[in-house]
Amino acid sequence: MDDQQCLWTELCDSLHSTSTASLSESITEYRRILGRTYTQKTDYWGPNDEKQSDGLDLADFADDFPSAEVTGIDISPIQPGWVPPNCKFQVDDSEEDWTWAAEYFDYIHARHLEACVSDWPKLYSQAFEHLKPGGYIEIKELDIEDHSQRYGDDLPKDHIYRRWAKTIFEATDRLGKTAKQTRDHGIANHLRDAGFVDIVENRWAFPIGGWALNPKIKEVGAINLEYLDQGLEGFGIFLLKQIMGWEDAEILVFISEMRKALNDLSLQTYFWL
Repeated sequence: MDDQQCLWTELCDSLHSTSTASLSESITEYRRILGRTYTQKTDYWGPNDEKQSDGLDLADFADDFPSAEVTGIDISPIQPGWVPPNCKFQVDDSEEDWTWAAEYFDYIHARHLEACVSDWPKLYSQAFEHLKPGGYIEIKELDIEDHSQRYGDDLPKDHIYRRWAKTIFEATDRLGKTAKQTRDHGIANHLRDAGFVDIVENRWAFPIGGWALNPKIKEVGAINLEYLDQGLEGFGIFLLKQIMGWEDAEILVFISEMRKALNDLSLQTYFWL
């Protein structure tokens, strides 16, 4: 992880069609699975992120760039009630045909779309079409397979990290939305095919838990562990129950085993971002 420290420092409406003008009240009629609420989009695995509004990261971005018009897109209406005047949210599906005018945006940001997209080339082609000449797109994705720095390639084949990754990869493939888009330079290759140039690809070993010696990385790892510990059910329930057909008890045992491993700091766990 020491080799990653330098990278960590670098890391650390008039034009819209009427199809986006109004919402039916039925949009808030969520599905429920094991106590979690899910959007009506049945091929999306993630539950509603009920704490998403706490971050207000898009609002912070709007505050930092007051002259910009900032638009956030989500498939579920769970956005915060107050945002800066230059920030707005739109319930929309980026997998559908985009309704903005061509060359509308200066900057497009997407992140954590693991197993959320059925046609990556189409998504990037639409982004290219709707960016102004000289505009930028920024993609932040992670590889869902966790690794142990302590064991490296010697991690047992039956370890929960390997079984979790194998199962989730199989589930997302069945869903028709790969979670392997970060592998073999997939994102960079798709961007290049869509017409983008001057592509910069960075890869970071992102720690899980406060096991690193570097204080900054240690803090990041502790926060990441809290995020994953709270989110394991959300990450796994839909895919394991609806796609893989597992029983509730089997799901809970699997998630419990994963949680125990993530909290074992001796494993020195990380994933690739």
